[in-house]
Amino acid sequence: MTELYNRFVDSLRASFLGPVINWIDTHPRLAAWIFLATGMVIILVIEARDVGLLAGQWIALIVTTILVAGACVWIISFEDEEDDDDEPANK
Repeated sequence: MTELYNRFVDSLRASFLGPVINWIDTHPRLAAWIFLATGMVIILVIEARDVGLLAGQWIALIVTTILVAGACVWIISFEDEEDDDDEPANK
């Protein structure tokens, strides 16, 4: 399964999406924040479109949703840092 994934990513890097894939590899947390926030805002807009919110309320909800997505990625990244600390040092 890993070989299939590696071939898929290599084919994406060879295509026109190469710079995007390289940026995602370089900035994984920021990319995760952008993708999660985009999905959350889309769901928010779809679910709240008929509520009758004012422009200021929409802006406040969207900004808060983006900040919550960032907090989620930040909290999930704690687990990555703990995994790095658990590995024994090779000397």
